[in-house]
Amino acid sequence: MATRPSLFEFAGGDDAFLALAAATHERCLRDPELNHPFSHHVSPRHTENLAAYWAEVLGGPTRYSENLGGHSGMLSIHAGEGAPEDMGDRFAACFIGAMDDAQLPDDPAFRAAMRAYIQWATREVNSYAPPGTQVEPDMAMPHWSWDGLEPAAP
Repeated sequence: MATRPSLFEFAGGDDAFLALAAATHERCLRDPELNHPFSHHVSPRHTENLAAYWAEVLGGPTRYSENLGGHSGMLSIHAGEGAPEDMGDRFAACFIGAMDDAQLPDDPAFRAAMRAYIQWATREVNSYAPPGTQVEPDMAMPHWSWDGLEPAAP
């Protein structure tokens, strides 16, 4: 029995995730609530960094962990910033729409796994938004598969 490719591989690899990150960013810029944080508080390499993070979580190379602090590094960017309650839902909607913009596969199982991931991810990031929230160092990078969140490696 052949093994199923990772979500990263099925999507099309690095190029697909760079396209997804760019399309998501563009949609966020057009959103009235997301425009300000996405036009004022982002790294010049935001699109590349976002693509690297998603790629790693969804089965791709570990470049984000190797170069940008892994999961703790990503959460630290957002921690304590405060956020409107619907910001995660708005971001998830941008991501979901961006899958079409980036021409990711329209396979129903793939799209369902990607939607489930971004909904889980935005809830987690929002849990760190309240002012004063601290992030534990060296948190394990989450890994998401066709079946959802994978158990953390021992």
